[in-house]
Amino acid sequence: MSAGSLRLGRYALNGAAGLSLGFILMPLIFVTWLAFFRQEIPSFPPEGYSLQWFAAAAKNKPFIDGFLLSLQVGVAATLIGLALGVPASLALVRHRIPLGPGVSTLLLLPLVMPGIVLGTATYVFQIEIEIATEIPVLGSLLGLVAAHSLVVIPWVVRLVTASLVGFDRSIEEAAQNLGAGPFTTFWRVTLPSIRPGLVAAALFGFVTSFGNLEMSLFLVGPGRTTLPIAILQYLEWKIDPTVAAASLIQIVLIGVAMIVTDRYVKLSRVV
Repeated sequence: MSAGSLRLGRYALNGAAGLSLGFILMPLIFVTWLAFFRQEIPSFPPEGYSLQWFAAAAKNKPFIDGFLLSLQVGVAATLIGLALGVPASLALVRHRIPLGPGVSTLLLLPLVMPGIVLGTATYVFQIEIEIATEIPVLGSLLGLVAAHSLVVIPWVVRLVTASLVGFDRSIEEAAQNLGAGPFTTFWRVTLPSIRPGLVAAALFGFVTSFGNLEMSLFLVGPGRTTLPIAILQYLEWKIDPTVAAASLIQIVLIGVAMIVTDRYVKLSRVV
């Protein structure tokens, strides 16, 4: 094959990749653009540009309350997901447990299950818990956190397992030969080595929980509204760039968190 043909193929491949990337980023570009429109009713071309909608989003009480609740639920669900997912990953990688592949598939199932199906199943399950125990689970903060933990655990298992598979166990054996106990070995040798996987799991799990809409719609109680639900309810009555401004603030915060995190733990090693 001639050099000209190779060059042409490389240009075609780069062009196709660029078009695909542009198509993926198109919603993000339009949301960012819309957040700066001056007019209340979006129209093209815009009449001008303004920052007023960011101030309107910051003063919107349902948005603020929803943000705080989503933050609380996301942090709690992430901590629970790490507490359950890390031991599960260790068991799957280090020990031969019965039906290991089946257990691994079961733990990853919430990643591929449609959110509306998972939300419906969780709703029915919590109703059955209330009937059996008379404990008010449905609509409570505890029930919402427990449900969100279901979508965090798969990220923890997936990313921590990837870190453990590439981990050289001879380092652990050397530490144990020098007198370190199992807990000391895990805390001072294994944990620092799989830190990128842990941080990536926490970050992606939190983002998944924070932006979850389908499951939260079934499980929020009276007086409780997560940020995605607050945005959805706002759109039922008004259509203006306030929602785009609120969404852009979320995108920027998550983007900054990922950049800062990657600066210290190199997420590309596990993602």
